[in-house]
Order: sequence, then structure tokens, then C-alpha cells
Amino acid sequence: MSDQAGDLTVSFLPACCSTPDDRWPWPQLVPGLQLISLDFEASNLKPDDFERSNIAPPPSVQRAVAKRQAEYLAGRCCAREGLQRITGQPVTPAQGDDRAPVWPTGCVGSITHTQGWAAAVIGQQQHYAGLGLDAEIIMPDDRALPLSRQILTPSERARFSSELNSQAGFFITLVFCLKETLFKALYPLVQRRFYFEHAELLAWHTDGTARLRLLTHLSEDWPADTELDAQFVQDHDRLISLIVVSTSHQHN
Repeated sequence: MSDQAGDLTVSFLPACCSTPDDRWPWPQLVPGLQLISLDFEASNLKPDDFERSNIAPPPSVQRAVAKRQAEYLAGRCCAREGLQRITGQPVTPAQGDDRAPVWPTGCVGSITHTQGWAAAVIGQQQHYAGLGLDAEIIMPDDRALPLSRQILTPSERARFSSELNSQAGFFITLVFCLKETLFKALYPLVQRRFYFEHAELLAWHTDGTARLRLLTHLSEDWPADTELDAQFVQDHDRLISLIVVSTSHQHN
């Protein structure tokens, strides 16, 4: 990956979006993946930005407030730039009935956005069966602690009691982010929704690596007790996490 922001290859970039950036933030490089991110400002969204960008919003986005429209547009701009780099074609993924992105044949990807920042990660299906990407603003302790019983299992609360005492906001946000990433990575493969209580964090390290375990049977390929590795990074006030599912995992 380049250390510099790449030039947008599509013809129009909305004024609400910054120049796309292709820097890789995590500790371990994953061959063949493209991460594209940008900053966006909803107040700069113009009425014709979707049309000029050649991005068709789904009806739910057409009816939405400017913030939702801007984050959708920014995420799709990231995805299109990543697909251009992977495939040579500036394709924009549509939104499926389940609201998940519909990636072109041969590609896998994931899109995220949070408070003025959007990103997409894209790879080729011959190398990767699934990708999960999520970003979350780190919650203050007093907001995070009341949510801990929704986000953490009893085992996690016991296992990570020291983190809950010393850095509750960071840690609860991290678990939330990692579990959202896990869902994004596996939902396209299992076509089944699952929730915070259906996975647990086994370990995390300050080098930006973590390991999770499924607590429920999702499919023949994804039974309970399956473990997956994740990466995360703190970027200013947000956490960004990634889970990569190799094609070989689907056939283990």
C-alpha cells in the first residue's frame, strides 16, 4: 500500500468528501486488499451530488436526512475507488434487500462510516471469502459502562475485569467494534443474523491483534467454537478493525 493518498479515478468527487486515502493502518499487511478512506462533511452535500457522482441511492437513503445521505455517498465513493484499483472498473456496489452491499462477481468487501469518516476494504474472491471492516468512536466510560451487559458476555466481563476497571470506554468500544466486524465478515457467508452474545473476545493485544470465538452454530463451515483473528488500530478518537476470512477457511 502507498503511504500517500491516491488520486480518485472516477470523474466526480462530491464537495462533501475529501481526497481518498489508501494508507494501510493496521499492524499486519494483507496482500491484495485495498483500503480506501476519506473524510466527509454532511453540511457540504449538494442536492445533485448523487446524480453527478453516478451513484444511485436506494429509496431509504433518498428519504433520509443529509447525514445519512452523505455517509452513504462517502462509503460508496470509497468502495468504487477500491473496486477501480482491484478490477480496473469503477463499479459502485448497490444495496441489497438486507441493506448489505452487493459486490460485483469475483469481489468481496466491506464498508463502514462513523462521524465524518468513511472507508471500504475490497479484495478478490479467489483469495478471500469474506471481509469485515468497522469503525467506532471511542465511548467515554460513563456511556460505555451501562452498555457493557449488552455488548459483553458474562465470560468476557470476568475475563477482562481489569480492562473494565481501568479503561472501560476504550475496551467496551473495542469489543463492540470487533463484533460488528465479525458480523460484517460472516453474514454474507452464512446469510444469518447473529448478535453480541453469539461471539466472544478471547484475547487482545496492544500491538493491534485480537482473537474472537463464535458461541453459536452459524453454518456447517462456521460451527460454534470457531476462532478468528482480527486487527484493530486507534486513529485519534476512533477504533478501526478488520477481519479477513481466507478462502481456505471455507473448506477446513
